[in-house]
Amino acid sequence: MVDKKIAYEKLERLKEIIKDYESVLVAFSGGVDSTFLLKVSFDVLGEKAIAVFSSSVLSPQREKEDAAKLAKDIGARLIVIERDVFSNEDFMKNDRLRCYYCKKDLIKRLKVLKEELNLNEIVEGSNIDDLQDFRPGRKAFEEEGIKSPLVETGLTKEEIRYLSKEFGLSTYQKHSSACLVTRIPYGDEITLEKLQMIEKAEDFLVQKGFSQVRVRHHGAIARIEVAKEELSKFFDLKLLDEVSNALKALGFKYVTLDLSGYRTGSMN
Repeated sequence: MVDKKIAYEKLERLKEIIKDYESVLVAFSGGVDSTFLLKVSFDVLGEKAIAVFSSSVLSPQREKEDAAKLAKDIGARLIVIERDVFSNEDFMKNDRLRCYYCKKDLIKRLKVLKEELNLNEIVEGSNIDDLQDFRPGRKAFEEEGIKSPLVETGLTKEEIRYLSKEFGLSTYQKHSSACLVTRIPYGDEITLEKLQMIEKAEDFLVQKGFSQVRVRHHGAIARIEVAKEELSKFFDLKLLDEVSNALKALGFKYVTLDLSGYRTGSMN
């Protein structure tokens, strides 16, 4: 249960922090947190708050489209940068620090863009709850001086969802998302074919009405995770056949359902 008074006190503190920045480049994914951060930044700084979306094979096309629409609704300028993640040798090793290497590479691009736009700070949308999870990308942010104002103000995910609803943001009930490589086990080779299989499989399940979906790639096996409250949909034998046939057509030999349901960081 959100304490509304505390949530609004944190919001006012956030506005003060952003005002002190004077101008910001917002690392924007179109998720709950970065959309909230962009909204507050734009409300405080106007055109001096610019969003940047990192586009690569790691991001589903639907997320890029969502980000463009959300930035437009807020009124903020959105810049899309294209990245070739396959050129990052450290990232392609696919060890437990892959997110760290990816973020370090991204930050280089963001710093160049920040200078070109003559902005003071780069901000990103981690919240205080994210500190409890294994997120090596945060180390990269800290090393490179990227600001995390939602963490600084102590805003929780629940509070951000509440305030987002108050602002009329459609993302207030949006499920969490993560780059497609998080569906591939550490140590396994990262390939374009695998990423495309995962994206198409998840797109199919979203079209079938599932709201929280992960398709984990275990070689010949697709392991499907959906929200626990949606597991019962698979009692429909027709749907089972449709999902099995669709994913096998993408190249999987076996299609399995994880009975534990979706869990953040289940591949960690």
